[in-house]
Amino acid sequence: MVVFWIGWTPMLANRPPDTFLKGCTMNIYVGNLSYDTQDQDLLNAFSAHGEVASARVISDRETGRSRGFGFVEMPDRNQAQAAMSALNGADLQGRTISANEAREREERSPRSGGGGGGRSRY
Repeated sequence: MVVFWIGWTPMLANRPPDTFLKGCTMNIYVGNLSYDTQDQDLLNAFSAHGEVASARVISDRETGRSRGFGFVEMPDRNQAQAAMSALNGADLQGRTISANEAREREERSPRSGGGGGGRSRY
């Protein structure tokens, strides 16, 4: 038997190809959240559709205010798909939210030091 890893979940190579991703954890991007939405609100909305491993609203580092989006992690892909279908376009705290499978974060080039614009002194 051959074991390999997808993300953090070990997968068995002798399983049929269509079952490889069946039990894997799915990370869901949830957008257009109200600035008043808390982690617990996301947890409550998604747990109605299955087991939720984590739910968090992303906040601004400097102000601590919500940035209007969050992520929900569900250990069962089938339940996650059902939750996305049910909640994409649904109303949560007066806002029509979007729920889609999260994409990998793209690598960004390092930010350069600051630097001024403006005209030269000489």
